[in-house]
Amino acid sequence: MWIQGAVICEPLKPLYLSNPLSSNGTSFFTNHYQKRRSSVVVMSMTTKSTAVPIMVNGCNGKMGSSVILAANSAGLQILPKSFGPEKEAGNTVEVFGNEIKIHGPSERESVLASLYDEYPSMIVVDYTVPDLVNDNADLYCRVGVPFVMGTTGGDRDILYKTVDASKVYAVISPQMGKQVVAFLAAMEIMAEQFPGAFSGYSLHVKESHQAGKLDTSGTAKAVISCFKKLGVSFDDQVIEMIRDPKEQVELVGVPEEYLSGHAFHLYYLSSPDKTVSFEFQHNVCGRSIYAEGTVDAVLFLAKKIQSKADKRIYDMIDVLREGNMR
Repeated sequence: MWIQGAVICEPLKPLYLSNPLSSNGTSFFTNHYQKRRSSVVVMSMTTKSTAVPIMVNGCNGKMGSSVILAANSAGLQILPKSFGPEKEAGNTVEVFGNEIKIHGPSERESVLASLYDEYPSMIVVDYTVPDLVNDNADLYCRVGVPFVMGTTGGDRDILYKTVDASKVYAVISPQMGKQVVAFLAAMEIMAEQFPGAFSGYSLHVKESHQAGKLDTSGTAKAVISCFKKLGVSFDDQVIEMIRDPKEQVELVGVPEEYLSGHAFHLYYLSSPDKTVSFEFQHNVCGRSIYAEGTVDAVLFLAKKIQSKADKRIYDMIDVLREGNMR
């Protein structure tokens, strides 16, 4: 079984690991994957024009700027203010044709309140840093501004309690890639409906991300959790994390232009007698998949606010279920 995620890049080189079916250590990818070409998915950018105003905090970061590019294509209105570190306060940056002034921590509340008065239909998009997750959420809730939180980290329990108490509308998800979320949802459904289906199977996991990502992929952990429900015994400590750029290019097949932003995952299962194997792989080059998912989350949230929905806190599964993605 092969499950390949959307990859918008040149065909990939094989990702190598030791083949548990082979006694001489040759790669199980050698014969099969060199013959495969990666799936290329072309997404239409056609969409109805909308003027939902968004404030992108962390606008000049890699994810923030990617969101602005996707938001431009979707016709969203990029507001000319953003939060950033104190050292950048007062600077004006240009992000894909949008001039945005950076405001430091001491100005946050007054700036946000003033902006919300001027644009009462605005939505904040947060791609700042993990340490600011709870502080930023507290601020959005105090002012009453709806938001989409793509930033990971922080105390998630406190985050949800804060938002729930405030009754502010929000989409909160550490994984904004809608296709990846759909894959995770399918894995969870399979785990719930067929517990123990892979009892006795062994699992080998490799994940490759940009060198700056020091922790293990949360997506990988979520998929492994599903395999455990399916009966696989696995120690999360043996996940093979690849962060060396040379290995990523030569062994994993990451295009050099995406070394600074990619997410390649491989899950390989084999039966106890080594006669049956299953492979699950999803590879992402760049950040457009997350940015496009974020824009869908903004449009989804705007619709919920307009309809005065009873539910206030959503995640990307809710966005997927709506079925109105671009």
